[in-house]
Amino acid sequence: MRMYDIIEKKRDGYTLSEEEINFFVNGYTKNEIPDYQISALLMAIYFQNMTAEESASLTSAMVESGEKIDLSAIQGIKVDKHSTGGVGDTTTLILAPLVASAGVPVAKMSGRGLGHTGGTIDKLEAVPGFHTEITNDDFIKLVNNNKVAVVGQSGNLTPADKKLYSLRDVTATVNSIPLIASSIMSKKIASGADAIVLDVKKGAGAFMKEENDARILAETMVSIGNKVGRKTMAVISDMSQPLGNAIGNALEVREAINTLKGNGPKDLTELCLTLGSQMVVLANKAKTMDEAKSRLRENLENGKAINKFKQFLASQGGDSTVADHPELLPQSAYKLDLPAKTTGKVAAMEADDIGSAAMMLGAGRATKDTQIDLSVGIVLHKKIGDDVNEGEPLLTIYSNDKSVEEVKDKLYKSISISYQHVKVPELIYDTILNQ
Repeated sequence: MRMYDIIEKKRDGYTLSEEEINFFVNGYTKNEIPDYQISALLMAIYFQNMTAEESASLTSAMVESGEKIDLSAIQGIKVDKHSTGGVGDTTTLILAPLVASAGVPVAKMSGRGLGHTGGTIDKLEAVPGFHTEITNDDFIKLVNNNKVAVVGQSGNLTPADKKLYSLRDVTATVNSIPLIASSIMSKKIASGADAIVLDVKKGAGAFMKEENDARILAETMVSIGNKVGRKTMAVISDMSQPLGNAIGNALEVREAINTLKGNGPKDLTELCLTLGSQMVVLANKAKTMDEAKSRLRENLENGKAINKFKQFLASQGGDSTVADHPELLPQSAYKLDLPAKTTGKVAAMEADDIGSAAMMLGAGRATKDTQIDLSVGIVLHKKIGDDVNEGEPLLTIYSNDKSVEEVKDKLYKSISISYQHVKVPELIYDTILNQ
């Protein structure tokens, strides 16, 4: 088998066989195939696309390229969740204990984040004492005992994906739906989940700006999951504005606590209930989405969800009293309101720019070596469609620097106020069910 022939075949629009896909993935992972030939193949895939079978074969090949996590010692159906990212996306902090409170084992592997704010691990480390450096045996024991644990990602999962992504990043081939879908699904499958729920974001603050692209990505990932033996569902949700109100690590933990007590923002609560319902159904703990959602909503109201969160924090060394005393979380030195310059309705919020403003405060990292300030960020007081009066705070900036004029300028440019009627964006565009 020759790499030249594989490149030529895909360039001309033909379907690659499982053997051909295994050949190039294995060869590249072992440094037996040069970058320039894989670059040519990636560009051919970018223009010619891949069939569902090709995408599934590519995913499986990347899974087999490295370590696979064995979660078979955990009792029950293990359901994982993945979001394609966004601004103020606090869902994992809420979903893990909420779904666990319904008896579903949540064995979550998460990472640190590049971009606007930290990843799930960074956010949880805002809780004093919390740690994710636990052995695999302890991880499994915690999930069996408590139904929930979060651990840092293994360094050797899907090495083929890491190499391919690095090459895609410098060859203008990142934005290819089969390559995106295979990359995401390979990591989820290698992490040992029996079933997978996907939150595919659409809008200005998301990777997929258009609904049709988000739908194709969601359908592709669900198809891959089913073809490789994982029950998979997806939600297409809005990211034209930040999700919830908080952007920043400790601020998002505080918002997660409020949500788990039944007092969270409406959009964040609704999305968590929808994703959580899918997780409960896939775990065979409810027969219908409505039944699952009713049970989860009840657990937000009766204290089971927040009590599970406290148990989860304490079991991994965290100070569980933050759930009742959020002032124990890292606090910024300054709180500065951003007043509206005019009266009207909030017409648009550029989620990407608001996230960038939070990053300028220190809430996120531009490189993997950047130190995050866990205490800083932004809390929104208005969302799209809300009325606002001149001088009324649009948001509050949490900063450790009193001078934040550049941040304020960016935020003013990212929020539009109109006298016209404003259509509030839908939160959930569609649900892609397990086939």
